[in-house]
Amino acid sequence: MKIAILGVGNTLLKDEGIGVRVVRQLENDYTFPPGITLIDGGTDGPHLTSLMADFDEIIVIDAVEGGETPGTLYRFTLDQISFDIPTHLSIHEMGVLEALKEVRLLGKEPIVNFIGVEPKDISPWGMELSPVVEEKVPEIITLVMKELSERGVKASHIVSKKESV
Repeated sequence: MKIAILGVGNTLLKDEGIGVRVVRQLENDYTFPPGITLIDGGTDGPHLTSLMADFDEIIVIDAVEGGETPGTLYRFTLDQISFDIPTHLSIHEMGVLEALKEVRLLGKEPIVNFIGVEPKDISPWGMELSPVVEEKVPEIITLVMKELSERGVKASHIVSKKESV
């Protein structure tokens, strides 16, 4: 099974960059077995079609404006949202949804799961996450690892020099 962990968002808009930040953290802290691919999708949703078509499953990580308290975590599947309803989705998720429509036109139907966090601050310009969203990064990583574990995939944590001292 080929699984993509896709982080999307704009790192110049504070909390909007959470998906990319999580993917970068995963790249730094873990090694994954063959078949698992980490993708920094940035803000390039429409160009993801060719990448997505190659996977059996995709885990999308992004900021989600669902109207809840900042830092609220969301997990939902593609089946739980409509391609026709753009409310409460970031522009990047809409790009992802458009790419998934195109993937379906190619006859592919990957399983798609979304992990999102309610942003506190998506104002320009700033590269730092708000503290409430920053503290959710470990929980988001735990959710990603749980998704992988449920599919029999185990990632190895890389022990940094700081941790081994």
